Amino acid sequence: MPQVGIDAPAGPIAADLDFDAGIQRLEALEAAAYRLIGTATCQIERRADRFVCRLTATSKDRLDEAALRVRFLDLVTDENLRLRIAKKTEGVRNVILALAFGALAETQDG
Repeated sequence: MPQVGIDAPAGPIAADLDFDAGIQRLEALEAAAYRLIGTATCQIERRADRFVCRLTATSKDRLDEAALRVRFLDLVTDENLRLRIAKKTEGVRNVILALAFGALAETQDG
């Protein structure tokens, strides 16, 4: 006898997100996709002047489509900020590394 009130498992939760390639860097999308491993897969395609990211949930906690979109957008935002900070601090980092390696070279020579 069939059980009443039990739904068959739904297909995988998926979402497509579309980004303007002139504004959004592929590097940030790839980093965000990497950070989703274990939660979802992400296939990134370039379509003319757009990046289309196809997300498919893989985790057992079954994020819904809206939660999956929000999670990915949060990660993309974070990665964009990391790239911006890295660019702004590149000169300072290079000076610090030069001083550190210069001091190390002096120690080994002396």
